[in-house]
Amino acid sequence: MKKIKQKSLLYYISKRFIDILGSSFLLIVLSPLFLLVAILIKLSSKGPVFYTSKRVGQDYRVFEFIKFRSMRTDADSLLSKMSNINQYGSDENESLVSDSQIDASSILISDEGCISEKTWLAMQSREKPFVKIANDPRITRIGSFIRNTSIDELPQLVNVLRGDMSLVGNRPLPLYEAEKLTTDKAIERFVVPAGITGLWQVTERGKAGMSAESRQKLDVKYARRASLLLDLWILVRTPLAVFQTENV
Repeated sequence: MKKIKQKSLLYYISKRFIDILGSSFLLIVLSPLFLLVAILIKLSSKGPVFYTSKRVGQDYRVFEFIKFRSMRTDADSLLSKMSNINQYGSDENESLVSDSQIDASSILISDEGCISEKTWLAMQSREKPFVKIANDPRITRIGSFIRNTSIDELPQLVNVLRGDMSLVGNRPLPLYEAEKLTTDKAIERFVVPAGITGLWQVTERGKAGMSAESRQKLDVKYARRASLLLDLWILVRTPLAVFQTENV
């Protein structure tokens, strides 16, 4: 099995310098946009402007991950009512989502949205870890826009400035996803810093049928090939990938 080559100290120092410089600059330049989005979120629905959740980054470090809130605050209670519109659903999966009404108190949150822990575990056993819903009613009007344009991700610049993340890297995972990655190959993704943008975002974003396995392969690929040149290539391609939204 191919092993990851140890990155040089110069690579990490240079990467951190770029992260501090880049995130500081962007936070200043984008501050008017932050204010506008915050106002629109408050006007469109009740609840906080931001949502935070525990995520796992480099070397399994756990940190508070920040995003603009794009869902209604009652998204968890709505989940149990939407089994009939789950795009990954079959009759079997619909019954699984309906069963989640038995215990709706344990709700897991990832980049794909909310799902009950019971339903997620059941779908994991069938190799269907995601719930995807067309025209998801849990997402607010402004939430749909900031998701499609990735504006909801911008508060993670604070995570970058704090050292939790990098501008470029593998997406930080929710705890319940990270604990499922136990093979030697899968855990290689945690060798490099977590990032706002990364290899899968600029190569696969907007493509229907993106599987968890495909995403994991791209994460490992980035970890093995990580370099400042690759980071620059990803940063240049990121604005183009932002609008390659999936029609689902």
